[in-house]
Amino acid sequence: MFYEQLEDKKVRCNLCNHRCRIAEGKTGICRVRQNKEGKLYSLIYNTVSSEAVDPIEKKPLFHFYPGTYSYSLGTIGCNFRCKYCQNWTISQVSLDEAQSVEITPEQAIDRAVAAGCKSIAWTYNEPTIWYEYTYDSAKLAKEAGLATVYVTNGYITPEALKHIAPYLDAFRVDIKAFTEKFYHELTSAHLQPVLDSAKLARELGMHVEVVYLVIPTFNDSSDELRDVSRWIVENLGKETPVHFTRFHPNYKLQNVPPTPIETLDLAHEIATEEGLEYVYLGNVMSSKYEHTFCPCCGNMIIGRGVFDVEESHLTEDNRCEYCGASIPISGKYGGYL
Repeated sequence: MFYEQLEDKKVRCNLCNHRCRIAEGKTGICRVRQNKEGKLYSLIYNTVSSEAVDPIEKKPLFHFYPGTYSYSLGTIGCNFRCKYCQNWTISQVSLDEAQSVEITPEQAIDRAVAAGCKSIAWTYNEPTIWYEYTYDSAKLAKEAGLATVYVTNGYITPEALKHIAPYLDAFRVDIKAFTEKFYHELTSAHLQPVLDSAKLARELGMHVEVVYLVIPTFNDSSDELRDVSRWIVENLGKETPVHFTRFHPNYKLQNVPPTPIETLDLAHEIATEEGLEYVYLGNVMSSKYEHTFCPCCGNMIIGRGVFDVEESHLTEDNRCEYCGASIPISGKYGGYL
């Protein structure tokens, strides 16, 4: 799906914003979409590298069916080259290097339902490059009453996002930094398409949550944290949940220390100053900023442990039990399902 034929049996893939021009016999930057005699083929339909039943909070999604489980699948490959990727053993390897199994869309939906999951999530690596499989699966998921989730780097093209939008409920997007320099040097991509897709997902009616991995010396300046927070307020809304998460050395970025907790606290302070109402800190143990607080009365309305809801003070119609304020939650808390 989403390619055009060019001269000399070349093709242009229009699935992600690299819009790779691919010669006959070659693949795009994702390494899983190949030009065979002037036609573009997916090499990973049904190919699953990772399968799990996860708490939805692990995605992380804190305002989307909280306290429920999500059947989670990943494949092989990626259209980014993040030097700090935590899942590089599936995202940055070739098909013949990775271990995988075949799971059809029908089997995936059956497994999700059998496991008692409320949703199905395509995650662990970039779901956009798995588009045909996720699209077919998402249509079946809606028929089965399952919610659907992309955990994504946000590099999908507008046309591809609009096409899957009727079947995609949540768009959990990474904004990896707020400078073009970072995206160019650390991900081999660009910033603006990510911002555009996050904004479009919101306009298309998807539930959007943002993750910003705070990497010391690369994207942790006060100015940058303020700029990204302000952009989210102005373009996605002050009620958008934002997760500032802690970096740990990984892959090709082993020489950078973990994010100081003080830096994460600063990110929370700045984001709150800029007007964001639901700011969370991730990859840290026992932080009060893992909980959801009512922006009207200040009481804790969702208390979380390690990727789990431990207590809820939401009413069945997603209001604060203490003051009655409406809380922007998509779907119902698991205790009410």
